[in-house]
Amino acid sequence: MVSLHGKDLLGIRELTKEEIAGILDHAEEMRKIVVSGDKAQNQTLRGKSVQILFYENSTRTRTSFELAAKYLGASSANIAAAASSVAKGETLIDTGRNIAAMGTDAIVMRHPSSGAPWLLAKNVPCPVLNAGDGLNEHPTQALLDMLTIRRCKGGFEGLKVAIVGDILHSRVARSDLWALQKLGAKVTFCGLRTLLPRDIEQVGNLEVTQDVREALEGADVVIALRIQLERQAAGLFPSFGEYARVSGLNPKNIRLAKKDVIVMHPGPVNRGVELSSALMDSGVSQITGQVTNGASVRMAVLDLLINHREGR
Repeated sequence: MVSLHGKDLLGIRELTKEEIAGILDHAEEMRKIVVSGDKAQNQTLRGKSVQILFYENSTRTRTSFELAAKYLGASSANIAAAASSVAKGETLIDTGRNIAAMGTDAIVMRHPSSGAPWLLAKNVPCPVLNAGDGLNEHPTQALLDMLTIRRCKGGFEGLKVAIVGDILHSRVARSDLWALQKLGAKVTFCGLRTLLPRDIEQVGNLEVTQDVREALEGADVVIALRIQLERQAAGLFPSFGEYARVSGLNPKNIRLAKKDVIVMHPGPVNRGVELSSALMDSGVSQITGQVTNGASVRMAVLDLLINHREGR
């Protein structure tokens, strides 16, 4: 079993190729528990405590971390910042130190500010897991995406992966890029000019296009990103209907990809915008499988950080 070299899981950039592969291997073992009828067969975190601290709304990530902890026998508490002392002005560091002082064994945090998990990790003794920070990273989403791809394709070397949508505001796109590059896949970013980061073409080993048909041509894997409805107020594209017509994925344009293409999405999906309902509900969609793999990956990283990290 792989041992993670650090106390925390803050980003994909800090992980080696071997660590990513080891996490995926461990997640495969955990997946057997998720899909089984006996969720209590592995109690490696029995007697441990996991605190889930979210400064942003979430359904899938928060719930899957809660279930991951419970499936492994740990107790978990879900702390919503809006209903905590944060609303009274308590700082992030003080919140983290108070949580750690209660004897918690790991803190899972989501925060709207990039870098917040790094700040917390420097100030608490227990592991910190980044569940998404600002526009920076979402490492467990990338890991569950990698598990989904590996289960469907058997590996990564030489795969063409098209990531389509709002690249500019997507922490998923960044984490997926780092993971895929480390594992040997070829990545194409595709988005409208207003949805691409400035100077993105300067990133090494990355293809960039505004033409969705070009991105889909010969793709093995297509990852659609959520068009964040709140961004439309900034006028980054004319309308949702226009976006769907120009950049949305559907059964017609997905034919440009390989016959065995898989389509993924981190959720929540805006049906009829980034993905048509027909494509989302078709056999090429792996979105439900991603959710299953998400619980598996989060079980794996909790177990590795609490029980198997180096220097523990």
